[in-house]
Amino acid sequence: MSFIQVSKPSSEITLVTLNRPERMNAMAFDVMIPLRDTLREISFDNETRIVVLTGAGDGFSSGADHKDDGIVPHIAGLTVPAIARRALKVLDDVILSIRDMHQPVIGAINGAAIGGGLCLAAACDIRIASTQAYFRAAGINNGLTSAELGLSYLLPRAIGASRAFEIMLSGRDVDAEEADRIGLVSRVVEPGALLDSCYELARRISGYSQIGVELTKQLLWSSLDAGGLHAHMNHEGHAQLYVRLTTENFEESVRARAEGRKPVFLDHREYGHRPGDE
Repeated sequence: MSFIQVSKPSSEITLVTLNRPERMNAMAFDVMIPLRDTLREISFDNETRIVVLTGAGDGFSSGADHKDDGIVPHIAGLTVPAIARRALKVLDDVILSIRDMHQPVIGAINGAAIGGGLCLAAACDIRIASTQAYFRAAGINNGLTSAELGLSYLLPRAIGASRAFEIMLSGRDVDAEEADRIGLVSRVVEPGALLDSCYELARRISGYSQIGVELTKQLLWSSLDAGGLHAHMNHEGHAQLYVRLTTENFEESVRARAEGRKPVFLDHREYGHRPGDE
């Protein structure tokens, strides 16, 4: 049985489903390693413009697998501390693979996102939740730390420092309504409408320039690491100039607007053709 299912609702959208519903899609290594590898492979699928990530059954992901963690590969001859570090690296790589993907990733949060599952949801570029979704930073409940897999970096940036401190230190549940109110998700929909809502947004995004969407995603993430406004504005300016001067996308948008049609962005400029030549 494959614990990661990949399907194509349409040519430009790839749906990735954590498929271990009987264990609430817990993050055992036999689930996370194929997820990491699948995300890396899809990143270079140039037909895919948007990725939707969800869980099978009633949960998104319940985090650590309390019954069987699975096997960490390539650990022969290592000590326990070294094995633990390799294990964490596998999980870290899943989070970083989402961030590094060329495509935006929409998290379709269909149910519980607990512990590492909350980290996985927080790593998505956009989150849309079912009314049945809820979130818990569960490390603190288990006598550990809730600061794991980038959550103490991602959550304050998503919902603000004070709320993140309270949620991560209290270990309480955040239901879908509260998640919507504090900005943890962009919207909440009925369970039966969750994937269709994600696909509708995905189709809208995929109608824009591929390079424009990719750079916008990367610049938004870069802004969270920026040392200051001036430095980040330089990065934005260079990206905007790059697309403006190496494609005819802007000219096409002007033509399409004048002709009353949708623009077709080819992300290309004929050699020697400069803005203003037409």
